Amino acid sequence: MMATKRDYYEILGVERSASPDEIKSAYRKLAMKYHPDRNPGDQEAEKNFKEAAEAFEVLGDDAKRQRYDRYGHQGLEGTGFQGFSDIEDIFDVFGSFFGGGRRRPRGPQPGNDLEVGVRISLEDAARGCSRSVSVRRRARCGTCDGTGARAGTKPTTCSMCGGRGRIVQAQGPFRIETTCPTCRGAGTLVSDPCSTCGGTGLQVEEKKTTVDVPPGVDSGMRLRVRGQGEPGQPGAPPGDLYVHVTVNSHKLFERDGRDLICRVPISYPQAALGAELDVPTLNGKEKLSIPRGTQSGQVFRLNGKGMPDVHGRGQGRLLIQVYVEIPKRLEQRQEELLRELAELEKVNVAPEQKSFFEQIRDYFMPDEEKEE
Repeated sequence: MMATKRDYYEILGVERSASPDEIKSAYRKLAMKYHPDRNPGDQEAEKNFKEAAEAFEVLGDDAKRQRYDRYGHQGLEGTGFQGFSDIEDIFDVFGSFFGGGRRRPRGPQPGNDLEVGVRISLEDAARGCSRSVSVRRRARCGTCDGTGARAGTKPTTCSMCGGRGRIVQAQGPFRIETTCPTCRGAGTLVSDPCSTCGGTGLQVEEKKTTVDVPPGVDSGMRLRVRGQGEPGQPGAPPGDLYVHVTVNSHKLFERDGRDLICRVPISYPQAALGAELDVPTLNGKEKLSIPRGTQSGQVFRLNGKGMPDVHGRGQGRLLIQVYVEIPKRLEQRQEELLRELAELEKVNVAPEQKSFFEQIRDYFMPDEEKEE
């Protein structure tokens, strides 16, 4: 498998004669480019991130670099070098490259965060609401109280790390602190595991949690419920629950940030002569004055009738867009009046259409009567 690995110089994009500073600079650029926080969920970026870290661990160490230059990847066999399988260990080793951020805390590890989705109506998004969500999570085992040890026994202190959960190794110019491989950061070992949880100290449970949704929330927003994730190792805090919100579409209103848009039909006489309309809002009907000569597509703004800001900074607008609705069928008197209006305005209109029965009568009428 070692022979299939890419050349470390090629990975970092440097010449074999590159100086330590050039190697360090090349690694920094790649690490920032493929940083997991900049490429969430991107498996290819994660692979490149690990690959660059492995290349730097070798080329940034004079002894390892010399062995690699002479014997290639095979020269590293038997030296204890295995590369990185865990991204968090990369942060442990090279945390200074990332501004001190995202380093796994020492000692017992916090619990994992969990995620769940919730759907609400536009009205609930405007007013705020509470929702009960069901989450499957690992909880502390009730039989052993999370220790992982059989009743009557206790975990023993890990001899490898002395209970710290971390070990320090010297590699070239670096002093590297990593998670203890024996106890995996717990600091203790279970020799006689609990029969209920198999020594993990955890059980899967279904838990219902109430989530408070603030007014103004929008689709794509994520709410954080602290402490409702999975439990951490003994002495460490639990993880958090993240709730992804989806606001259902509405039959009357379209949302644009804090603004709501509603399209309202009006007749030609209302547009031409003006009118008073009852328009819908999220809190009931509202009077809207339509002035004479209103054009189809014109927008009227009702301030403070839109969605509230999720951070409490005011309220949006309700935008009423009117459009002139053309009837598909007309009563006889309506058509007569429209034709009179067309004559007054001297505009051409289609001739009056005959009914189906009138067309049948004319079809069978003798030609001499048609000429008359």
